[in-house]
Amino acid sequence: MWQVNAETPRVPEGKGRWFLVHTHPRREGKAEFHLRAQGFTTYLPQFRRTIRHARQLRTILAPLFPRYLFLILDLERDRWLSVRSTVGVSSLVTCEGRPIPVPIGVVEALIERSEGNLTTFDPVLVEGQSVRILSGPFADFVGMLERLDGAGRVRVLLEMMGTVVPVALHRSALSPAA
Repeated sequence: MWQVNAETPRVPEGKGRWFLVHTHPRREGKAEFHLRAQGFTTYLPQFRRTIRHARQLRTILAPLFPRYLFLILDLERDRWLSVRSTVGVSSLVTCEGRPIPVPIGVVEALIERSEGNLTTFDPVLVEGQSVRILSGPFADFVGMLERLDGAGRVRVLLEMMGTVVPVALHRSALSPAA
């Protein structure tokens, strides 16, 4: 597994803009590693995802946008044609042979919701609300939110086998039930 620096990227002073890089399937981390090795600033937003397989649960970091990552380029200064030949990169999103910048504010909004590369979309939760658990051993269970605290911990009441069971979780593991 490729490990990358998890510092929050910043747009440098000057004409740098965010651009979109299309990667090979499941090679976002590898592409980010090699682009950073070339001196580019990248951002690969990720979220925690729980995978069930053979009665086992695993929580992994998965790309928020599979096969895509963001890259800062100054088209006047940077040699952006080298991006296409980088290991893990399929192409740079272009129009008529020129890279298309991501609209201003899109990547910045994602970065504001991130801690390193981990992007969180914490919904507004209210005590007594019906919630769905998104990750962990109780993934996809629906229960009632009993308590919230300032540290991000919540207590959810789940009904199992005719009894109510309290479960303590982090608020990022919940979403309002539809």
